[in-house]
Amino acid sequence: MELNNVKETGVLIVGAGPCGLALGCDLARRGVRALVVERAPALFPGSRGKGIQPRTREVLDDLGVGDAVREHGGPAPVGMVWQDGERQREYDMFRRAAPTDAEPYGAPWLMPQWRTQEILLARLRELGGEVAFSTALTGLDQDADGVTAHLTTGPVRASFLVAADGGRSTVRRALGIAMTGEKGLPGSDGAKGSGVVDPAPMLVADVRVAEDALDRDNWHVMSGEQGFLALCPLPGTADFQLVAQFREGEPDTSPEGVRALVAARTHLAARDVTEVRWSSDFRPRAALADRFRDGRVFLAGDAAHVHSPAGGQGLNTSVQDAYNLGWKLGQVLRYGAPAALLDSYEQERRPIAADMLGLSTRIHRGEQERGAAAQQLGLGYREGPLSAGRAGALRSGDRAPDGPTAGGRRLFDVFRGPHFTLLAVGTDTELPVSDGETVRVHRTDAYEAYGKGLFLVRPDGYIGWAGEDASGLAGYLAPLGLAAVTRC
Repeated sequence: MELNNVKETGVLIVGAGPCGLALGCDLARRGVRALVVERAPALFPGSRGKGIQPRTREVLDDLGVGDAVREHGGPAPVGMVWQDGERQREYDMFRRAAPTDAEPYGAPWLMPQWRTQEILLARLRELGGEVAFSTALTGLDQDADGVTAHLTTGPVRASFLVAADGGRSTVRRALGIAMTGEKGLPGSDGAKGSGVVDPAPMLVADVRVAEDALDRDNWHVMSGEQGFLALCPLPGTADFQLVAQFREGEPDTSPEGVRALVAARTHLAARDVTEVRWSSDFRPRAALADRFRDGRVFLAGDAAHVHSPAGGQGLNTSVQDAYNLGWKLGQVLRYGAPAALLDSYEQERRPIAADMLGLSTRIHRGEQERGAAAQQLGLGYREGPLSAGRAGALRSGDRAPDGPTAGGRRLFDVFRGPHFTLLAVGTDTELPVSDGETVRVHRTDAYEAYGKGLFLVRPDGYIGWAGEDASGLAGYLAPLGLAAVTRC
């Protein structure tokens, strides 16, 4: 079918949530033309995904918004258990560790989702990108050369399309990709399952509470026969996030209903809730797309995996999907890497998404604490198709640790940006790579977190190749579109 007035772009991103915005930022800094479209007239207004795990903080720092995240967020407060209007005890629901040279962020960071999105949108605009709001996808066609997306504002032709349009993804449904529910996740009996983690519906809302009615020093948790209710102060705002479980009945998300709920389940009066800024209801689910790719279309974020919010993994896994896919699209579109490189996206990200879904479900049910696994610092791609070799203390596929280096810089300062980094640690071996735009070369003294050796750090902060010397490095670089930087 011949279409007139077709706009063209390198990558069309459907959805301006944290995943879509992060991908837009990553592509923009690589010089890849990308268009982000969002069916809503503005950014999502609620706090829903409020927890930012340490690994995601590293990602956001690399994308250039680390200072804004520090300014507008804050550490999670310690929980306070209430019973019959009386304080009972404090408890900490998170693992907290002191920052180290290798892991500069030791604990989760709270920031409402709307703020995270505002920060990423500002960064996208700073990089020359934009979001087309009030623009919905109504259909798509793809062929060997690209994708034609039919939007409410007119057709767009793109080399690739990324669906970041949430758990009810229009793109995923148009492609006919099924979501496997909880029973069909790895380690289960293989049945599709309903995906329901908890049959009890839940309400989430952003509210303001009179200053003399409730302090902001704790994450307040009230338990009762009807289910728990929690009020968490949101750093950088005057708001609390309210989350409530309903063992009977359905949530009333109206302002009056939210006020009545607080009055019924806490020592607060309805009038103490001075404002209800946003509210929604949901049923906790766990579901995983049967595949993350269909030709030139990729699924990312909630379009690919839906989590219970209890584990604080949904937004974090989504942002890291974008971080994994962005550099690969950049290598194919800008540096001539073979399209087969894009196969590694599903191969690397789908197993991790499945693991995080299992973790979120266990935390929701009280079967596992929010420990080190929830921080996502230990995740990696050792068994992935882009991992080759080992050296010193690390294997390819491992997260590349931070640490001090010459001139007072940190290794994360060296890695920051869209380039690869060839890191020579404690060795003077000759390198077959020129320092340049796509691969930066950096030498540093031996360091315990690495040991000694050569480490090729991918743009997403994972070690792609490692060795005691440079043997095999040139062969590894070529399929990534990096052959031009070698001296071989």
